[in-house]
Amino acid sequence: MKGLSLPLPSIFVALCAAVVMFLGGTGFWMSLAVLVVWLATLWLARPEPVVETLDRDDGSVSRQAMIELVEPFGLPVLMLDGQRIAAANAAAREELGAHIVGQDARVALRHPEAINLLKKPQGRALVRGLTGARSIWQVSRVPIDERFSLIEMVNRTAEADISRSHTDFVANASHELRTPLASIIGYIETLADPDARVDEATTAKFHATVLREARRLQSLVEDLMSLSRIEAEKHELPRDRIDLGQMVGSIASETAMTVGEGRVVVRADEGVVLGDRQQLDQLVRNLIDNALKYGDPTQPVSVALAVHGSEAELVVTDKGEGIHPDHLPYLTRRFYRTDPGRSRAAGGTGLGLAIVKHIVERHRGKLDIASTLGVGTTVTVRIPLAPAANVSAD
Repeated sequence: MKGLSLPLPSIFVALCAAVVMFLGGTGFWMSLAVLVVWLATLWLARPEPVVETLDRDDGSVSRQAMIELVEPFGLPVLMLDGQRIAAANAAAREELGAHIVGQDARVALRHPEAINLLKKPQGRALVRGLTGARSIWQVSRVPIDERFSLIEMVNRTAEADISRSHTDFVANASHELRTPLASIIGYIETLADPDARVDEATTAKFHATVLREARRLQSLVEDLMSLSRIEAEKHELPRDRIDLGQMVGSIASETAMTVGEGRVVVRADEGVVLGDRQQLDQLVRNLIDNALKYGDPTQPVSVALAVHGSEAELVVTDKGEGIHPDHLPYLTRRFYRTDPGRSRAAGGTGLGLAIVKHIVERHRGKLDIASTLGVGTTVTVRIPLAPAANVSAD
């Protein structure tokens, strides 16, 4: 009988006991009765037979067996019994909801592309908007037998976002590079035209414009190269021990000598971090430069470096016009400007805060930008302190 296992050792012991009792003088019928009772006890205490529900003649499948089959998958996976969802793993329940188990798959997925896929015994489809307006899923159906099949879902949204981001970046960079180039070419062509009667004052003005646009182009190229280097190194943890407080004090003092006494107010405590010296220098200079460009020119820019717990906290504050709350989430995007005309007039490339964000991320830090209209803007950078250096005794 399938699934039945006899306890042969116990049966042998029972027989031996009955024989011993009979030889010891116990009557035949008494010995037989004891043997029957013993065997009955063994039968009642037998383990329940294991039923392989996946192989039963009626073709039914244990729902628990299905769950155990698909649950370990990291990707969303559905087990279909015909067109009904018989089981869904945790990843699928998280994306589509726990209520989908037991539903018709066409109702649960509710998307034309997915429904077309369900009409076929197997295949693959790219489904847009399955779990959100911008979501993109690669959905595959794989048959197990004539009755059961698996639906596997792979999220391609991030890949599409990265591709879209690269396309936007190339388009924006091309536009930003073309603008100063067009200006330079236009002025140079005018100056080089023998028929153009340009007086000395206009010539001098044209030369100054060409020089300004050339420097802007140079700054843009330098920022693009810098951003590229930072992104290439973003997975490498910096190892140099740097006193960020000393660096901030030095850069702020140097900047104050250039822009005028009292324009930059600095207060920097000692704070040693593990960092890339060139990148941290660029981070501090970008933040101070931004505050000077967009802050009130009659008010000082405050630069402070203090230690709070296990972090070095750099705070740069200006008292400018402030930034509308709608712009704050997008300030670290490449080429994003709240006021493009003012930014270009101030010599900004639109990459300063994007560079700051990537440097902070590489140093495993945190970046926060807070602003109030009519009051000013505060940028806070927090970077973990370096562990204490081991000092060996002489």
